[in-house]
Amino acid sequence: MSENKRPTSEILTRVVDGNNNDTITVEEIKNSLNERGFGLLMAVSSLPLCIPFPAPPGYTTFFSIPLFIFSIQMILGMDSPWLPKWVGNKRIKRTKLAKFIEKAVPLLRKIEKLLKPRMINSNIEGWEKLIGVSSFIFSISIAIPIPLTNLPPGYGILIMSLGLLSKDGLTILIGLIVGIMGVILTIFVLSFGAEIIESWLSSEEEETVMLILQHFIV
Repeated sequence: MSENKRPTSEILTRVVDGNNNDTITVEEIKNSLNERGFGLLMAVSSLPLCIPFPAPPGYTTFFSIPLFIFSIQMILGMDSPWLPKWVGNKRIKRTKLAKFIEKAVPLLRKIEKLLKPRMINSNIEGWEKLIGVSSFIFSISIAIPIPLTNLPPGYGILIMSLGLLSKDGLTILIGLIVGIMGVILTIFVLSFGAEIIESWLSSEEEETVMLILQHFIV
């Protein structure tokens, strides 16, 4: 099977299996992807953001940096991805990358069964720019350090990237909707989160006062 016809899940697994070093640089990951270009790099970059687990401070911000870089390049219409040296030299522990991919592959395989070329004819550049603009906005939402709000925009970018790899316009649109929902969630939390917590605390304090009063009255 040629590299262009291999499913994304298989290529991601081979990125780890084909490297025996303790760490893998971002540049090495890029080179392992052959001609898959932006689609696979965006998918790889979004994978760590799609695993629901307690993340240390700065985790989502760090992993949003490659998404910013690739989305800008897609907006500018570049033919192939370019990485600044300081990003390309960033090292990721092979065991951690393998764990991320191991958790993500079952989901990817389920998604891949649904993918097929549709709604995209020859205007692939227009779709890439749409993904670039959307991913840039979603990356802003991801970079804001609010727990779990990175998941929907992360999944949105991942789904759009898989749609791009399979030239599946419907999948791209589904990813766009998922990502927009994530941005709306982030805006809602930023706008009303503090107010909701303050209101909840106020109601708790009010209940406490009433209980105390009832105790003394009785």
